Amino acid sequence: MSEINGFSDYTSKYNTNVDYSFLFGGTQAPSTSGSFSLSDYAAIKNGSYGKLLKAYYAKQDAEKAASGGETVQKATMMKTGADALKKSADALNNDELWEKKKSKKKDEKTGEEIEVEDYDWDAITKAMKSFVEDYNDVVKQAGDSNSKDVLRNAVWLTGITESNENMLSKIGITVGKGNELKLDEDALKKADISTLKTLFAGHNSFADKVSMKANSISNAAARYTGTYKSNGTYNNALSELVSKKVDEEV
Repeated sequence: MSEINGFSDYTSKYNTNVDYSFLFGGTQAPSTSGSFSLSDYAAIKNGSYGKLLKAYYAKQDAEKAASGGETVQKATMMKTGADALKKSADALNNDELWEKKKSKKKDEKTGEEIEVEDYDWDAITKAMKSFVEDYNDVVKQAGDSNSKDVLRNAVWLTGITESNENMLSKIGITVGKGNELKLDEDALKKADISTLKTLFAGHNSFADKVSMKANSISNAAARYTGTYKSNGTYNNALSELVSKKVDEEV
């Protein structure tokens, strides 16, 4: 809060049309005049009026700062969540994950140890679970965001998922209430590997698009934490409109 030394400083910094009489209990100006009463004048002269005003606005500024801190904290969590989603999407877009691995196992008939070659379904399932969890966290956090850029990118993110919903269902991932993804691990392990590779491997794949959008959300959240002021806010109407899309029940 900037230094304020006199009553005129208050009138220039704050709205002069505000009625301050509530600060003084029974002290009121005469009903036939717009001037202060003698008791008001005495309060101004001895400094008590200024002290009350200063205390009142210090409390207001503290409340605004506290509100701003909470919003910045949410934006920081949003960035952390978006970074995690980008990391898990990139992990699915790693060529090594979609290469067959050689391993040894016992033959069920002979009991002998033989070498087999297959995809590492445990690693694929683990990577897919992380992706689904991180995706759901980002969508949920974005619905509570005050940043227009975060909300806009989150809507684009859910739009990308919606456009791939049919293919995702073929590998055990469904889109539920509030745009939340649900993973059926048994269906995943039975999925056609070519469908999985189409969705998650290579440039312009679903995983690649999600990674880029997660990065955009992270950058938007970072900008918000750097520019937010205690008296600043985004348009609530837009936030509500976009969050309805992000949290849409399907």
